[in-house]
Amino acid sequence: MPNRLANETSPYLLQHADNPVDWWPWSAEAFEEARRRGVPVLLSVGYSSCHWCHVLASESFEDEATAAVMNERFVNIKVDREERPDVDAVYMEAVQAATGQGGWPMTVFMTPDAEPFYFGTYFPPEPRHGMASFRQVLDGVGQAWAERRGEVAEVAAKIVGDLAGRELPYGDTQPPGEGELAQALLGLTRDYDAAHGGFGGAPKFPPSMVIEFLLRHHARTGAEGALQMAQDTCERMARGGIYDQLGGGFARYAVDKEWVVPHFEKMLYDNALLCRAYAHLWRATGSETARRVALETADFLVRELRTNEGGFASALDADSEDAEGRHVEGAYYVWTPAQLRDVLGGEDAERAMRYFGVTEEGTFEKGASVLQLPDGDEVFEGEWVEGVRRRLSEARAARPAPGRDDKVVAAWNGLAIAALAETGAYFGRPDLVDAAVAAGDLLVRVHLDAQARIARTSKDGRVGANAGVLEDYADVAEGFLALASVTGEGVWLEFAGFLLDHVLARFADPESGALYDTAADAEQLIRRPQDPTDNAAPSGWSAAAGALLSYAAQTGSEPHRTAAERALGVVRALGPRAPRFIGHGLAVAEALLDGPREVAVVGEVGGELHRAALLGTAPGAVVAAGREGGGELPLLADRPLVDGRPAAYVCRNFTCDVPVTDPERLAEALVSGR
Repeated sequence: MPNRLANETSPYLLQHADNPVDWWPWSAEAFEEARRRGVPVLLSVGYSSCHWCHVLASESFEDEATAAVMNERFVNIKVDREERPDVDAVYMEAVQAATGQGGWPMTVFMTPDAEPFYFGTYFPPEPRHGMASFRQVLDGVGQAWAERRGEVAEVAAKIVGDLAGRELPYGDTQPPGEGELAQALLGLTRDYDAAHGGFGGAPKFPPSMVIEFLLRHHARTGAEGALQMAQDTCERMARGGIYDQLGGGFARYAVDKEWVVPHFEKMLYDNALLCRAYAHLWRATGSETARRVALETADFLVRELRTNEGGFASALDADSEDAEGRHVEGAYYVWTPAQLRDVLGGEDAERAMRYFGVTEEGTFEKGASVLQLPDGDEVFEGEWVEGVRRRLSEARAARPAPGRDDKVVAAWNGLAIAALAETGAYFGRPDLVDAAVAAGDLLVRVHLDAQARIARTSKDGRVGANAGVLEDYADVAEGFLALASVTGEGVWLEFAGFLLDHVLARFADPESGALYDTAADAEQLIRRPQDPTDNAAPSGWSAAAGALLSYAAQTGSEPHRTAAERALGVVRALGPRAPRFIGHGLAVAEALLDGPREVAVVGEVGGELHRAALLGTAPGAVVAAGREGGGELPLLADRPLVDGRPAAYVCRNFTCDVPVTDPERLAEALVSGR
């Protein structure tokens, strides 16, 4: 019999709807039930494409005996971290503070007042490697609650008090200057892996936001070292197993420092950010690899993540069925020599093994290899490569596909909208721009209410119950600003303004300029989450700073610019010390130092002058294009045609240079160091 999760919109929660565990969704009613029964709460947090979440579920949550203990001793709450990032952030902070590490699945035991007192991540079904079994943990927590409840309450109160006292060093409200950005670059240089690209060791994550900072820093200063780190990292990732050499798109991270073996889940936010980063790398260098990867990743987004309603699904699972019908990680993507011989036959198979780095020993598990393009490979003609890729893709399509998390997350769709709009405009692909517009239409139609408050998620066109957090407002505003620049349609600028007004009114501290991840009128948790550091995607804080700055450049709004500058104070404090973890904030700071430049293209949309404006490398430049007179785009107001011809005005703070009508002259005005 299905439990209470059966009516939820989250695919992750729905995966647990038939568990024998009497799950509750996160709700006031669940905590009231715990108070009524006098039992603690067991909070389990995960997400649909999480490998170890599935393992814990199959070992424990689907086990009748384990579920009986859970139901007898606890009120059990299941949370999708992607639907409730605020709940996840608050309790993950507690887990990391208490244990020094974190991850998913996250398991938290708490009082009926939501105060945590014991934590963990994955627990095995039997004791293993010094780790207690899940049943032992249940028994131990249950016994402590029954026999030493006073001590438990003291522990919970201390943890909550410690969390309340944790404050981040915001520095001041002044944004970083030349010195701080130079120090950040130096810190990245120290962490850079010159042999393999990227930063740090294993596991190695794609540093999309740091790449954006490096590209902008090079564009502003001409620093060749910054560009080289960006280029080499992108080249190594594109050649590695983290990149899908057949279908395009990137896996979540590599388990090794050489980018060979990925954790195979594919996330919307990673691919949106990397699509945009590679497109910007091509814009800066003309790299053919960057062009190919940007387009292949964009095509992957549209082909495999687009929903029937026009939005983009959250993720593809790491696991799928292998030939024996077992759910294993990477089964869809890896190849053995025998499989290549079956599909390609003869000399083509042997050449493909050399080309893709497939070995008899395997680079993954059980003699299988992840396809890559290793250094020193033979160079085969393009026609042969494309034929082999086509044949392998067709064979792979016959395998059981990884599961897809179909929920539409507003923030991540905002990132995808920006990436697809720009990539489509750069490379003459109106279909990609159309896909971005359709996703924007879905967000307006389904996620926005009459007050322009945004809902976090939807599924199958049905809006979820959870309120949007700061990253939703900021990333969707960023996507809408990109649509306004590419399409020339001012309505997208108007919608971005609505969202950013909410940021100013409901997420910002009016005294310090600091930003919170949840609105002032949102559900009150044991701590109001607030984290300016970038993780897998831009933090809501840095994303808001970027969108506020771009909106101010488009409209001349002083309140939005002031808010952006004040928000960047945290980058001044953290950038020189931890640049890897505030890359997006550093990129926004580069835009602020450059102006950012405002480019008004009067008299055309989609022509060569407009395209030259979009291809300018000036950090964070904003572009407005449309008819003479401005319409809904303030940058176009009072800027006439020149001798009846379309003209471009390059401005800072709405003060403009002499207009140009030649795309080449416009391009010269928007290059490095101008």
